[in-house]
Amino acid sequence: MTATTVLTARALLLDMDGTLVNSDAVVERIWRRWADRHGLDGDEVMRVVHGRQGHASMALLLPDRPIEQNLADNARMLAAETADMDGVVEVPGAGAFLASLAGLPHALVTSADVALSTARMAAAGLPLPAVRITAESVGASKPDPEGFLKGAAELGVAPEDCVVFEDSGAGIAAGRAAGMRVVGVGPRAGLHGPDALVQDLTRVRVEATADGSIRLRLG
Repeated sequence: MTATTVLTARALLLDMDGTLVNSDAVVERIWRRWADRHGLDGDEVMRVVHGRQGHASMALLLPDRPIEQNLADNARMLAAETADMDGVVEVPGAGAFLASLAGLPHALVTSADVALSTARMAAAGLPLPAVRITAESVGASKPDPEGFLKGAAELGVAPEDCVVFEDSGAGIAAGRAAGMRVVGVGPRAGLHGPDALVQDLTRVRVEATADGSIRLRLG
């Protein structure tokens, strides 16, 4: 019998790629081509890029390259990713999970920009939350906590009353740095010590409580 973890929150902050949307096929295609162009090991690149904005990944992988080149390269990568939706699907249970949040405080907090996040959510057949924090919203990429703190502020909820759903090491670190509890989604998340872990979103049940809180049953 699988044990059930119960968490209570005032708001949920949701990553997109790897958490709501499975875009791994596109990310692998785009970033392995980039790795080949720069003579880098593709496996090492893939260990870095999940959860971060592209230019932040480039800064780690090519530390001597000027930031202007990274930003220009990042713009090209975003355009290529936005044009490639082949293999983009919902993470199992994502649609039902988002439907269960109707009327409850939640926000999308993604390292993708507006165009890419809109395209990927549409390709996966998922509705966009009303509150969205995208790459354009922040000055620093995950693992910096800025995005999650902005999401909490827009919802009017204290950071410690938020629960983050994330799949990547950078995202989990960002949630922790924001002072929030983190639910990891999928096997990649399990490598980075989230507060709780689910295989996918079919393992999450959402209940609204009498005082307006959100009760999560995980397992």
